[in-house]
Amino acid sequence: MQAGNAHYNKADDLPQSIPVFPLAAALLLPGGRLPLNIFEPRYLQMVDDALGRDRLIGMVQPRLDGGLKANGEPELCQVGCLGRLTSFAETGDGRYLISLQGIVRFRVLEELGGRCAYRRCRVAPFASDFGEDEDEAAAVDRKALLKTFKAYLDANGLEADWDSIRKAENATLVNALSMMSPYGASEKQALLEAPDLKTRAETLVAITEMLLARNSDETGSSLQ
Repeated sequence: MQAGNAHYNKADDLPQSIPVFPLAAALLLPGGRLPLNIFEPRYLQMVDDALGRDRLIGMVQPRLDGGLKANGEPELCQVGCLGRLTSFAETGDGRYLISLQGIVRFRVLEELGGRCAYRRCRVAPFASDFGEDEDEAAAVDRKALLKTFKAYLDANGLEADWDSIRKAENATLVNALSMMSPYGASEKQALLEAPDLKTRAETLVAITEMLLARNSDETGSSLQ
């Protein structure tokens, strides 16, 4: 996996402990790009430290059941995605505008203590994310995915760059549509934790079809 100017080919290319940025309903997937607006002081410090080190930050959601730690911080979901900080800008009013490029999903093994202002975790990368499986990408039902995506756009009066979409490879298409989907935290976590690309595509189609069916009376949309 290449992210920016760096290449990551195996788990040993990554640190065992990483800073994590808990953010509800935010989804980063390997190869995807996630823009972020950073303004909280401790996460401004996290970005400063990442820029001075390996530029790696883990995105993870707060636990979906709302569980809290003893110090009042939200517990974390067990699966997140590690990204490399590939763009950075200062706004002049105390914020950073950054972009992370996804590298590999990880499982949280433990949250680390200490005096660091932001949260850090010891993690284990998903080894399967380092390899590109052409058979896995070929197994995606691209026709069903695009049909459902078009139905969603039509139901919401939205347009898309269909020329670029048709040219996109299956992995790029599935992950990009998953990241840009306007769904909630539980749906985003399900997309993140899908074991393979085919399952992620099927999950995305199922979520979208359920939403369209729920709203059909109001929008008049249909997948037929």
